[in-house]
Amino acid sequence: MKKLLIAAALAAATVAAHADAVQTLRAFVRDVKTGRAEFTQTVTSPDGARKKTSSGRFEFSRPDRFRFGYEKPFQQTIVADGQKVWIYDPDLNQVSSRRLSQALGATPAALLAGGSLESDFVLSNGGSQGGLEWAQATPRTPDGPFKSMKVGFRGAELAAVEIVDSFGQRSRLDFKGFEAGVALPADRFHFTVPAGADVLQQ
Repeated sequence: MKKLLIAAALAAATVAAHADAVQTLRAFVRDVKTGRAEFTQTVTSPDGARKKTSSGRFEFSRPDRFRFGYEKPFQQTIVADGQKVWIYDPDLNQVSSRRLSQALGATPAALLAGGSLESDFVLSNGGSQGGLEWAQATPRTPDGPFKSMKVGFRGAELAAVEIVDSFGQRSRLDFKGFEAGVALPADRFHFTVPAGADVLQQ
């Protein structure tokens, strides 16, 4: 009887911990207005045979302003200024841009830096894995570019995001040294087209 009570208590504690991941995600979107971190991104092919790794820095300021600065192995900058998303590839000296409303929707960037959550995603418990508590965020639009997303927290700290796209490709962002509520200059989310760069409007 005692063993059954202990098992039931452990099971209840596990369910509560998983439920907390969803609440932690809600609190993150509601309360954390700015943040920055280093990141490592690992992209795995649908068959699991091929992996690509890149790294850089991520910053955001709600609503709808963020900056991904890829540094290795190739440089690339992605900036959302509240109106448009700009992608700059210095090797090609090429810039592409599109309206924020078209570029975001139910995407990882919208999840992390957007102003809405419940309207774009169905939230559920993702369980414990790798020392993190995960919240599952399934886009409400079934024909979008992503099948599912998971957001991992270490306590209340954002630790990882894992995405599976419509082709079965898996991308994982692991964050290091996440800082919440930091003062970020407004010009971090302003993009100026470099001289001579080709600009593609989408």
